[in-house]
Formats: sequence, structure tokens, C-alpha cells
Amino acid sequence: MPKSLIIHAGRAGLLAGVALPSAAIAQQVDKPTAWQASRTVNDSDSVTTGVAKGRDRLDSATSTSITKENEISKLAPRSLADLFRNIPGIRVEAAAGEGGNGYTVRGLPLVADGAKFVQIQEDGLPVMEFGDLFEAQADHFIRADFNVGQVESIRGGSASTFASNGPGGVINLISKTGEVEGGSMQASTGIGYDSARVDFDYGGHLSDRWRFHIGGFYRSGEGPRSTGFTTFRGGQIKFNVTREFDGGHIRLYGKLLDDHSPLLAQYPVSVTGTNQDPKFSNVAGFPLVNNTLLSSYITTNVGLQPDGQAKTQRYRDGIHAKAKSGGGEVQFHLADWTITERFRYSQMSIVGSSLFPVFAGKPDQLGTAIGVPDATFSYAGGPLSGQAFNPARGSGLLALSLGDNTNTPDVDNLTNDLRASRVWKTGAGDLTTTLGIYKARQDYQQSFILSAFVQDVQPDGRSSILDITRDGGRVPVTQGGYLLFTAPGSTASIRSVDVAYDVTAPYGSFNLQHGRVAIGGSLRYDFNRVSGDLTPSQFGCFDFNRDGVTSAGSAECQTAVFSSGAPRPIDYDHGYLSYSTGINVRLSDPLAIFGRYSRGGRAAGDALLASPAISPQDGSLVDKSVGNDSVRQAEIGVKFRRDGLTLNVTAFHAKTRETTGQVNLDENGNSRVAVLSRGSRAYGAELEGSLRRGPFRVTASGTMVDAEITAAEDPALVGNTPRHQPALIYQLTPQYDADAFTIGANVVGVTGSYAQDLNQLRLPAYTTVGVFVQVRPIERLELSVNATNVLNTMAITETLEASIPANNIALARTLYGRMVSASARFFF
Repeated sequence: MPKSLIIHAGRAGLLAGVALPSAAIAQQVDKPTAWQASRTVNDSDSVTTGVAKGRDRLDSATSTSITKENEISKLAPRSLADLFRNIPGIRVEAAAGEGGNGYTVRGLPLVADGAKFVQIQEDGLPVMEFGDLFEAQADHFIRADFNVGQVESIRGGSASTFASNGPGGVINLISKTGEVEGGSMQASTGIGYDSARVDFDYGGHLSDRWRFHIGGFYRSGEGPRSTGFTTFRGGQIKFNVTREFDGGHIRLYGKLLDDHSPLLAQYPVSVTGTNQDPKFSNVAGFPLVNNTLLSSYITTNVGLQPDGQAKTQRYRDGIHAKAKSGGGEVQFHLADWTITERFRYSQMSIVGSSLFPVFAGKPDQLGTAIGVPDATFSYAGGPLSGQAFNPARGSGLLALSLGDNTNTPDVDNLTNDLRASRVWKTGAGDLTTTLGIYKARQDYQQSFILSAFVQDVQPDGRSSILDITRDGGRVPVTQGGYLLFTAPGSTASIRSVDVAYDVTAPYGSFNLQHGRVAIGGSLRYDFNRVSGDLTPSQFGCFDFNRDGVTSAGSAECQTAVFSSGAPRPIDYDHGYLSYSTGINVRLSDPLAIFGRYSRGGRAAGDALLASPAISPQDGSLVDKSVGNDSVRQAEIGVKFRRDGLTLNVTAFHAKTRETTGQVNLDENGNSRVAVLSRGSRAYGAELEGSLRRGPFRVTASGTMVDAEITAAEDPALVGNTPRHQPALIYQLTPQYDADAFTIGANVVGVTGSYAQDLNQLRLPAYTTVGVFVQVRPIERLELSVNATNVLNTMAITETLEASIPANNIALARTLYGRMVSASARFFF
């Protein structure tokens, strides 16, 4: 297709995946094809997420961004977290794999994994009411594939009042709905690693008033990190159908997700130097960025369930996420009001089997760490079964690891959002008012068990479990390779929960537009009802090997046994007010300035369940002040857009108060779940810009942050920088887009940060560089090569340790190393 026609089509508003008003559809004569849409320059700049009404970004007192489908296809993100790394202001720790990553915004604290202050949405409704439920985070249940038309984000601002539990911001994946005729199919493969994937989508108009879209993917392979078995397998399919009528539409949609993926953990790495200037490098024979301690020789994990029965789960099943979702959207006019109703029910579950090292070192060091200084190690399985461990083989290191069996059969989510908007003509200008009611129920049923064992540190999925003896090899310490059937030191983190969160939130807003000035405000009040129960555990004995014998001090008598009495009740309610107000001034056609102040809340979620804040007698909330966390934000910004140049600069200030849980190590190296009560503040500036000149385009963003802990359960932490908080995150994507080919790069980086809140060990700065090439040899055929982290940078996102360990072996989680994939996409 000639370039001039492509650009003309873009200016005519040929959008791929963004719902157009029904009147515009009716007037459209030539419907774009999928091939044309893929080559369309789409300069639309209106965001509908987190606001009462979609507006041009220069007319809205908010900080928003849009990532279009064509840009997503060039980046070819390996996960949702990889995609979100390119959104301005969003900080992502994308090292856990497909799910379980960390997300935050503009210096708000990231104490644990998941998205606490950022709500992840799909088509305007939250994927989950809480994005950071323990081992059931929101990103496990959503995938970015060819169904996505665009990704919208809002940071701060009215995210506090147009969404529950997302005061820091909202990221919304918006599906295609059939405006474009046809579709595409793509086959992709990894180069140098085992990965095969097929994506497809198809949509169009069934008649003048009916349209549809369907799409999905399936994949299989070991993936870019060595595990010794197939760790990725599964996919999803989504569909929707839309009926348009005068003044509105009705849309029904569904999704089926069934996907396995690994949860990547912290693995051994050498660290020397000083805490302020550490030098990280691979341990001998174990390249960190493309290896795990998952292994074909370590097949299953066993633990005691709340019902008193032993259960075995396979590591090769990884994190098995399932979702069945159905919902709809209705929009129509009633008198002078526009009524919008969105609803969705999602039946979701996740079964996880993963492996987390908590200490690594030489045999004598590990023996001391587990309290057996005269320990002797021999292989309990694998090709060397029965042989003594040889320190000269491979890395020579051993790791104490926790086998994690998590069964979450019910995290179902029911959400309904009903709103009515009207524009009033007044002497002062156009007054837009919105009234709404949000209703949601989030179930959370989970049992969580751990076991402990020792394994050797070997690459390429070849690690094996070891047996341990003492007293010269005469007295066994392990049983079948298991050291404990719980976590070392405590059973505090082993629990079973069955709770339901009921949320009711009325909200309202106004926006008065008078000439070039717009003044707005909004309120929301969240009523939260939490009910259910929690069953704790304690040390006990269980006959796992069914030999009729359990001996004091053996692994079987160091088992997390769930209480045989009545579970602890959970029964409390609380509420909180959120508000936001702002002003936007359109100084001229290309230039606008705005200011906004907001206060948003976030219900405490599962972090409180095992804490002293809940009475063990009646389940009430002892301390009402910790029922929700709060975020106060002030921002002021300037926006400019003219002749292919866009520039947005926002200064911000945020104060946060939160109570949350964090899995970490105590002073003896034992794992624990700590309940933290913190206050923090952050200020800084966010810059986002793009420039288009003919076939050349560059986008860039950067967020500078100065953050500080202002209150903590440990006074020594006050004044420190929150862990994992870099002073700068940045992104740069230059590209050249010609008729026959596209070539570009994607650069994402962060400056250094502290590993923990103690502010001792510094995590190094890192930059990952990706490149992409798309070639179109003939019409409707596109061949692509995409490479991420081409420099194979060791990008460390976290370590378990707060300072350099005495043995100079740390446990670190990193982004993927170099990955190259090739694909062929055919449009029809």
C-alpha cells in the first residue's frame, strides 16, 4: 500500500481495536482491512481509562499514555510485565516470568510482588480486585496477544475515584471489537532456545449493525531459561460480538485462559566488593541470566494439606492459571443522560509448584546454616543417586531450597460498574456530571505449604536433591531428600484461607468547561465487607512414607500441620473516602497546563489476615486505621502537541501510608512473613515525548524520583530510601518505518537502588537493549526478527540479602538474558 494512502487512512481515523461511536461507524463507507490497519499511522490521542468521559489528552487534567497495537507487535513483549516496562512512570520488576511480577508508579513503594497501587484492567474492569494477593497476582490471569487493540494508562489523578483499589494508577488492556475487517495468523519460534507459538485473530462486520472479533494463542516449549523440561504450554482464546443501535451499543464477550508457565526465583550469584559498590558475576558453571534451579531430576514436591492428606504436585506443571470470563457492556441514551453498564464474571484458579532457594554456599557453609556442621551429602536422586557429593563437580555449591505448593482453587471475581453522565448547558459553560455505583466481589481461597531440601547448583536443568547424614554418615538427617516439610524456623507463613471481599463504591464527578479552562472534581466512597476464615499451622508429625513410624527430630516430625480446631474467623468491615480535583487550561491549540490533587485508598487485602490487626476471637478489625492504605498525590504538568511532536512533563509529589506483608529472611536466615507498617513520600518529574518525521519516529520517557521512608515499625529505617527504588527509570524507542521494512530499537533502564530498606547493599543500574526488524516482501506477509537484551546484561531486580553475605554468594533475581525470536505473520 502506498505510504501516502497509509497516512491518509490514519488521519481518517482507521483505528485497529478502539471502539468508535456508532454514528461514526454508520457513516464509514470503506472499512479498513487488517493489513491496512497494520500499516496505518494512528495519531488519535483520546484516553477513556480512569476518567468520566473520553477526552483529548490536552483537554484533560490527567497524566495518560496510549500504546497502540502496531507498536506492541514491534516490541513483541515476552510477558505483560515486559510490555508495561515501556509505559511512562510505571516501574516494573519483570523477572518472575509470565506472572507474579512487581508493578508500581511514580515512587510509590513496592514492598512485595504484584500490583498493589496500580490496578490492571481488561476492557475497563479490573482483572482482580486486588492485584497483589499472595501467589495469585493479577498478571497471572491476563495475556497480551493479538486481541489487544491498545493499552491505556493513567497515573495518579482521577484513578483514585474512577477505580477502587488503584490509587496510584490504572493500566487498561482494550480489546479489538471488529471495526477492522479480517485478521492475521503468526507463527513464532525461539532462536537458540525451545519456544513455539501461534497467534491469530479475526474480526469484521456481520452487517451494518453487527460486528465481532475472535483471537488467541497457543504456545509450548522450555523457554529461554534452562529447566530440563517443557515449562510453557497453553494459551487463551477471546471473543466478542457487538450490536449497534441509534445512540449506543451492546457488547458481549468471553475469555478462556489455560496456561502453564514457570515462576522464576532468586538464584546463586557471586558478589564481591563493598555494599555501596558491589561486583556481581556468575558463579562457576552457572550463567545466571539463562538458568534456573528447576530440573528434570527434581520432579515432585509433597506437603500436608489442610484436610490432613498429603498432596504431591509436579514442578513441571509450574504455575497453572485458569480463567473463564464472560461479560458485557451496554451504552444507551435515556433522555439527556448517557448510561453505561459494564459487568463481568471471572471464574479463576491457580495451582502453583515452584522452587525458591534461600541460601547457597559450599557444603560446610550450608551444613552450618542448617545446624548440622558435620553434615555429609549424597545424591538422593538423578543419575548420580547414592553417590557422595563431589565439590569439584560444576559450581561446587549447594542450595537450601523451599518447594512451594500453592493451591488456589477459587479467586473468582464478579464486577459491575454502572454510571450515568449528562452534559448541562449553563451560563458558565458545559457542565458534565457523572454518577455511578461500583459493585464487586473477590473470592480468595488458598492453601499454601512448603518443604525444604538441599540441591546442587547445576545449569541446564541438571540439579539434583541430596540426602544429608551426620555423625560420620551414620545418622540420617533428611528423609527421601526432604529436610523439613515446612519452612525453616517457623510455620508462620503456612496457612489456609477462605475469604470473600465485598466492595460497594458510589462515586460522582463534575467537569466544567468554560472556553479554554476546565475545572473538575470527583468523589468515591468504598464500603468493604470481609468475611471468611483462616486456618494456621504448627509443627507436628505426619507419616509421609507410610511406614508407621514418626521419630522426634525427623523431617516427618518437622511438618506444618494445620489446626484440628475451629479456624480463626475473619469478619470485619471498613470504608474510606477518595477524592480528586483538578484544573486544565488550554493555553493554545498545541499547548495546555494542568494541576491536580488527589487522595486515594487501597483496602489492605490479604496482608492483614494473619496479623494482630484482626482479632483471633471474633475476626473483627482491632485497629480500624489499618483497614485501608492511603495515597495522597499532587501533580502539575504541561502538554504540547504539534506537527508530529508530542511532549508531556509532569511534576508530582506523593505521600503513602500502608500496612502490608513481605516474605523475607530473619537474622538467622529463616524465611518469614513479616507484617510491615510504613509511611513514605516521593517527589519527582515524569517526561514523555515522541517525534515523527516522515518514516522516522522516536518515543522516549523518563521518571526521576526522590523517595524516603517517613515512618516504619523499625525507627532505624526512617529517612532511608525504600528498597528497589531507582532515582531514574527511562525508555527510548527509535524506529524507521518504510513501506517494505521497519527497523528499530527499544532501550529500557534504571539507575541503582537498594536491595532492602536497610540501605546497605546497592543493586547495580542496568540497561536492556532490544532490536526489531520487520520485512514485508509482498502484500499481507510480514517477517520479523525480535531480540531483547541483546547485550546479555545481568539485570538484577532484587536479592534476598540486605548486605554482601560472608561467603560472597547471594541469591538474585534477574531479567531474561538475550532472547531472539523469528516470526512470520500472514494477514487475511
